[in-house]
Amino acid sequence: MYRSVLLALSLLSVAVVAAEPGALVNARIHTLDPNAPTAQAMAWDEEGRIVFLGGSDELNASHPELLSFDARGKTILPGLIDAHGHVMGLGLAKMQADLTGAETLQEAIATLKAHAETLPEGVWLTGRGWDQTRWEGQAFPTAADLDQAFPKRPVWLVRVDSHAGWANSAALALASRDLSGDWQPQGGAVHRDAAGQPSGILIDTAMRFIEEAMPAADAQGRARALQLALAEMARYGLTGVHDMGASLEDFEHYRELDRAGKLPVRITAFADGDAAMLDWLCANGSHEGDRLTARSLKVYGDGALGSRGAALLDDYSDDPGNAGLLFNSGAEMQSLVDRALGCGLQLGIHAIGDAANRQVIDAIASGKGSHADNPGRHRIEHVQIVHPDDIPRLAEHDIIASMQPIHATSDMRWAGGRLGEERLEGAYAWASMLEHGVHLALGSDFPVEPVNPWLGVHAAVTRQRDGLPPGGWRPQEALTLEQALHGFTLEAARAGFAEADVGSLTLGKQADFVIVDADPFEVEASDLAGITVLRTVVGGETVFEHGSEASTD
Repeated sequence: MYRSVLLALSLLSVAVVAAEPGALVNARIHTLDPNAPTAQAMAWDEEGRIVFLGGSDELNASHPELLSFDARGKTILPGLIDAHGHVMGLGLAKMQADLTGAETLQEAIATLKAHAETLPEGVWLTGRGWDQTRWEGQAFPTAADLDQAFPKRPVWLVRVDSHAGWANSAALALASRDLSGDWQPQGGAVHRDAAGQPSGILIDTAMRFIEEAMPAADAQGRARALQLALAEMARYGLTGVHDMGASLEDFEHYRELDRAGKLPVRITAFADGDAAMLDWLCANGSHEGDRLTARSLKVYGDGALGSRGAALLDDYSDDPGNAGLLFNSGAEMQSLVDRALGCGLQLGIHAIGDAANRQVIDAIASGKGSHADNPGRHRIEHVQIVHPDDIPRLAEHDIIASMQPIHATSDMRWAGGRLGEERLEGAYAWASMLEHGVHLALGSDFPVEPVNPWLGVHAAVTRQRDGLPPGGWRPQEALTLEQALHGFTLEAARAGFAEADVGSLTLGKQADFVIVDADPFEVEASDLAGITVLRTVVGGETVFEHGSEASTD
């Protein structure tokens, strides 16, 4: 029969069932522990730590006091950890217009009109997920494309990669700075017409001129967004996430939930750049809660490839004269790195282009020399385009490659055009990273990409989207299933200094696991994306179960 730790929850609930000793039998358990890779049964104590792994009969004999859940042959895996996500961004995105499915400009406008009907008059219309590379001509849209439908209501729409924004004229008029002229901000760009007037597209750091003018979400709205995000993560089997860019306000909200025992997913919070959260960490040191930790800093090195903001060593092949955007000079990046290392923090630096990756590697290598007491495990987030000469330098300086496999299958339609064939040698080069001894932690970058980690596992193994291209895109860089799961479990855990507690099902570790509807080691690679999570358990506590009821027997 079911114990209370395994009682059913509604599909979108994030309520947590109180921890008690528990057990399960008749399961197909993949522990991802090389010393004991499989088991039939597992038990955990009142602290949620695993105290038994082995056979079903053996468990019943050694722990007769436990009422065991009969898994009926279902497959169990360690809980998946997303090494790069945006928790509040996910929740806020679910409260905005979703443009990810818009295959034409007209579809995007129709989606916006429908969403606008749900808003009070005068409230900003916000959305995210548009991608002009899917539209005919692939040209960036303009304010004029929005003005006919929304002549008065301000509209602000974030591109799918979060590195470009699209505003209508009403929003441009409210910008925190006059956007006309020929000036450009460091690390950003304002697109303008021949008369020097803003066209409606703002890249990277230029986005702040609109965002500074927008009303901030109130506390109630952010609380609602967080609940939506936590529910979505638990639904897809995430037992942990590295939150890339948490503000001090968000961190305090996480900590409040953690202290109350209401945080259903483990969060490793990275401070949002050189701001209040970094000051707090430097003043207070790392935070270690029950399911919340903070000891790291997230900063940006460059923009994104899709909006041609990723900083390249040579110009874009499809945009001569443009080599992308470095957010910081070499001296500024070094200063940020040295401050973080001096505070004893781990770094997670966004770098997509080969120039940005080289700048970051140089800065970390230099900083380590004068901060030998820093705990290390510094990371580059995305590492999408790397000069082949720099891949072994990642291993040399023990820099973790925090990568998102699904980015490759999203970008493969146009990456060759952006880069040219020569630079593809170091593009999305997961297998090459492993061959050189680089630690590879995997994630999704939600809400830029879907939160479902099985889409990432599928992309890592097949390098395909919808079965295309045949054989996969640059298949020599594909991962095996074992490598992909390792990146979403043990390597993600290590990248958050948590491998002693999570990442595999091992005696003494937390009972963080998922029950899935198919064994990933037995299905065809093409079917990995369709795996469904039936139950998510964190520290022995059920935080999600598929369906609103479960039978007991």
